[in-house]
Amino acid sequence: MNWSTNAWEQIEPIYKSIVEMPFITELMEGTLELEKFQFYMAQDSFYLEHFGRSLSSIASRINDIDDALIFMKFAEGALVVEKALHESYFKDFKVTSRGIIEPTCHHYVHFLKSTTALASIPVAVAAIVPCFWIYKEVGTYIFKHQNKAANGYQKWIDTYSGVAFEELATSAIAIADRLAADGSEREQTLMTEAFITASRLEFEFWNSAYQLKRW
Repeated sequence: MNWSTNAWEQIEPIYKSIVEMPFITELMEGTLELEKFQFYMAQDSFYLEHFGRSLSSIASRINDIDDALIFMKFAEGALVVEKALHESYFKDFKVTSRGIIEPTCHHYVHFLKSTTALASIPVAVAAIVPCFWIYKEVGTYIFKHQNKAANGYQKWIDTYSGVAFEELATSAIAIADRLAADGSEREQTLMTEAFITASRLEFEFWNSAYQLKRW
């Protein structure tokens, strides 16, 4: 069994709780309150900015040149999407300001930035994989189970259920598996721990938007 297969088995209950949580089910049905999606969009703007910087940190530290180039492209993509939020999604969903970074987002981005800066490269990579993998799985799940009626959130659904995003996720998972295969059992354990923590924070990120959790 490769590392990613085992890691996903460890977070199956978390993933199940994500696809069953109100934020996701209501987004899938198109009934999610606009205020909650606006909160999510604003916090996601902060998240993507810092996620891009975390990916850049990995790119600057990773030894393999091809992998470094991939992470540079990952980082560029995250920052481009963050910019697009202001020019497209913010306008579409009437978000006038992203406000301040709220507790859950603050926790998540600091976990990522400290891990990608200070942990070993395999552990750093494992910490960023859930953002790609869980979003891909959630996007695919929603696309398969959604009502065919008009959904105001369809643009978001199409982004994360699309082929382009699936390719990003597949690439990140493959790099993590390769690094795990070359590492010790202890390193693989630390990778899994980072993967689980990030997966929990993925759940909390959506849940905090649904609950409108602020300082």
